Amino acid sequence: MALTRAARGVEGLIERAFRREGRPMLKAYRGYAEPGGLVLQGRVVSAVRRAAPEADQTRWTNFRQMLSLFLTSEVRDVRVRAEGVEALSDAEGYVRLHVPRAPDHAGWVHVAAELAEGGDDPVPMPVLVPQAEARFGVISDIDDTVLRTGAHSLLRNLWTTFTGNALTREVFDDAIALMRRLHEGGRNPVYYVSSSPWNLFAFLEKIFDRAGLVPGPMFLRDLGVSDRGLIGAGHGDHKGASIDAILCATPGLRFWLIGDTGQKDVLVYRDAVARHPGRIGGVILRQASGRVSARTRAAMDEIGAGGVPVAVVASFDDLGAAVLPGDQEGKAI
Repeated sequence: MALTRAARGVEGLIERAFRREGRPMLKAYRGYAEPGGLVLQGRVVSAVRRAAPEADQTRWTNFRQMLSLFLTSEVRDVRVRAEGVEALSDAEGYVRLHVPRAPDHAGWVHVAAELAEGGDDPVPMPVLVPQAEARFGVISDIDDTVLRTGAHSLLRNLWTTFTGNALTREVFDDAIALMRRLHEGGRNPVYYVSSSPWNLFAFLEKIFDRAGLVPGPMFLRDLGVSDRGLIGAGHGDHKGASIDAILCATPGLRFWLIGDTGQKDVLVYRDAVARHPGRIGGVILRQASGRVSARTRAAMDEIGAGGVPVAVVASFDDLGAAVLPGDQEGKAI
């Protein structure tokens, strides 16, 4: 506790040193639907640091632009309003609103939200509502699953993250093809769960849009100091809780989980299979490094023993029919 209090003090000093004052503004994240309602996600800040990247700019320029994304000027205790519902931004500026859902909502829906005390024009908050005819859903990791990162190595991860930009980062072609195949032209919803911080949301959104990757709500992580630790919830805790939230929000769908072998995804997915019997239709893993560890193999065996097909492949193009949804795949019972 003493270490956490000290870290909070240091965090406060850093925030005050780099804070840029200005009028509060609302940044929209991608939200999701739950039974009978919509969940809007966003953040209230007093300044937004963004720069237009160029493909040939230097790594030093990339580093400065990436670092600026983490120097946020968030604003707490700001009331945000949408559809007659209000919520307060928390200590890190994050805000979540649960608003009513119309019976005809399907696909991407945009709900206007605004600061209750007045400010800029209302902000359209995007929310994904699964189609009534959806056969299943997809939950995918990001780093080294759809985006080449090297997340299994901390130094490589940091180097890739801070020296690239939205024009140079690579989305795997086989991931684009797999997501489109599973998406089935918009019929099936896709969600992304990652340990990357919310500060990178707009950055990731640009990369995904440029690559043509199927869009979906993102469940990212707060890297601020919290009661859960110095950087918020741990990797496994965050991903596991996000999967639980998605499955709870979509009770009628079975899901395919997609990840890689480099960041303990298989352990998170094994536990999700155990917590949600009958809800996971398959587990697909990209082999992120040269060998698959014995621990990963053991977790895969546990998943398979539970009746859920699992596959590890160097390329998603090599997936066999056994682990993919069949033509007759229907909703979960």
